[in-house]
Amino acid sequence: MRVVAGEYKGRHLKAVPGDSTRPTTDKVKESMFNIIGPYFAGGSCLDMFAGSGGLAIEAVSRGIDHAFLSEKNRKAQDVIRTNIEITKEQDKFTVLAGDSRRNVVKLASQQDNLTFRLVFIDPPYQAEKTEEDILLLVKEGLVDDRTTFVCEMDKHTQLTDQIAGYQKIKRVEYGTIAIEIFEAL
Repeated sequence: MRVVAGEYKGRHLKAVPGDSTRPTTDKVKESMFNIIGPYFAGGSCLDMFAGSGGLAIEAVSRGIDHAFLSEKNRKAQDVIRTNIEITKEQDKFTVLAGDSRRNVVKLASQQDNLTFRLVFIDPPYQAEKTEEDILLLVKEGLVDDRTTFVCEMDKHTQLTDQIAGYQKIKRVEYGTIAIEIFEAL
């Protein structure tokens, strides 16, 4: 795994050992960012199920100002911190340990005027509740009409075309996974 483009381009990232996470491949990551960006003029991003942190690090590399990475798995949290160190800009990242949905509620109560420009939702497939996750972010006021949701899932899963004022603009399949992207109506 590596950072594909931007300020940290070419830096190698560590993967979480074992099979508890599924890192997004470089090919899929590059394609995904070509659809949604590929570069950003600031803003904040949230990676709800961060794994190794690769997506959030890629987003910051491509111009996002600050990334919040939520992860429950302790081994993954250690890998995220190691990967953030590789950027040499740790102040651009906030690691949130614990349950992602609780972290969303906590963020909303602690951060005034925080809205995410970009949200990655890639839960473990057995815990996939992407539509509920989007609804929670809307309810907590952490997204607005400039937010883009990037949702990764098993290719046999398909979300509805509209969720809480957001429209599916693209679905792309890569082998066994699918990426669905939502933007405001």
